[in-house]
Amino acid sequence: MKRIIMMGPPGAGKGTQGVRLARTLTVPHIASGDLLRRLMAEDGDSELARAVRVIHEGRMVSDEVASAIVFRELGNAAGFVLDGFPRNVAQAELLSKYLTEQREHLDAVLYLHVTEEVVVARIGGRLTCARCGETYHRDHEPPVVAGICDRCGNQLEIRPDDRPDHIRTRLHLYEERTAPLVGWYEAHGLLRHVDADDSQETVFERCLRAIGRGDSAEVEFPK
Repeated sequence: MKRIIMMGPPGAGKGTQGVRLARTLTVPHIASGDLLRRLMAEDGDSELARAVRVIHEGRMVSDEVASAIVFRELGNAAGFVLDGFPRNVAQAELLSKYLTEQREHLDAVLYLHVTEEVVVARIGGRLTCARCGETYHRDHEPPVVAGICDRCGNQLEIRPDDRPDHIRTRLHLYEERTAPLVGWYEAHGLLRHVDADDSQETVFERCLRAIGRGDSAEVEFPK
């Protein structure tokens, strides 16, 4: 398998597992959020950069623009692990059309399932540096000096979105918005469920099994 999509709520570990899978499959890990941030940071005045900067005005990037940005990246890739795209059925349909035109196909969509308690523990312990963007975790990846960024020495903080009440709101919104997309991929026979409540290593082994690369091709379902 060379073309995989990672899905799951905030804190599920899509980025962590996606990077590891991409390395194992020797394909690029493509995160749509990184692509958008890169475009917004550009000084140039390209059509795509202007279309993305509507985020600064509190507006959403259109499905067509988001798709064009991702497809531009896919054009240079012989396979991929996609993280953060598609976000809805319209984007999934555009991706399917793009791959068909390229005479390619999607191999699997891994949906990482996590309980609310685990997500709150993971995200709630996250510390962020507002100056350089470096992130830490109070328990798993703490800075050398408590509360201080290793890279630039700035004071670390918990972002408002990472507080427990905000996390739960984000989780509920995610479930509502992505339910149709989950159903769409399930109907196409591409969705693989992975229990992602455990350690990174355990979840990675489950991801490998879900795509037939581990000791067993058995698909893991949430408990």
